[in-house]
Amino acid sequence: MIIGFDFDGTVVDSYTPIEEAFKRSLGVRYPWLPGKSLWAKLLTKIELQFERPSFGGHGKTHRSPFFLRTKFFETWFLERAKLSKPIDDVPELLKRLKEDGHVVLSFSAEDFIDGMKVKRLKIAGLYDLFDDVIVFGREMTLDEAFRLVRERYGNETFIWVDDKPWRFIGRGDKNTEFVWYYFPSTAKFVEKNREKLALIPHLHVIRDLWSIFDVIERIKQERSS
Repeated sequence: MIIGFDFDGTVVDSYTPIEEAFKRSLGVRYPWLPGKSLWAKLLTKIELQFERPSFGGHGKTHRSPFFLRTKFFETWFLERAKLSKPIDDVPELLKRLKEDGHVVLSFSAEDFIDGMKVKRLKIAGLYDLFDDVIVFGREMTLDEAFRLVRERYGNETFIWVDDKPWRFIGRGDKNTEFVWYYFPSTAKFVEKNREKLALIPHLHVIRDLWSIFDVIERIKQERSS
């Protein structure tokens, strides 16, 4: 099977360190600025607004506002990457999946700064554990990214794991299984729109990444019957 994992909130907890990363970045870029803790809290609130879902969105490419493509935000992304922690011993999980013969992909959206997602994957020590890295959002839409998976790996069952299930709506094909990894920082958005989940066929919900092995077995049984 082909198994694609989102990055933020799926294989790494990059939400918990958002505020501390802002505080450190302010210290690096604006050491003279007073009240860095208060500024960090304000910037965190603004950043979390960008995390709000667009149900059925991601059908187009987008370019970030100019103020997000600055040295300060570049520093923030790097500090955030240094502070982020892998979820559920994901390096070992990826190795196990590959040992079992699965193709393992990193399948996630680009950050505000071009090329930053790959940098963060490398800082996390995960880049080389994936068979392929596909990043959508800038040069490639999410729909195009999905088509690229099919072009490269054929019509084998594709298990798409993401903490942001709104990306699943209206996508995939009959050989796609959707796995919502329940991550609290983003799950709160889904809780307010749970009726949207009914729009997603072949949806599985897991609360720890190692449950993906149970999902794989369930899919094998369902598709062989």
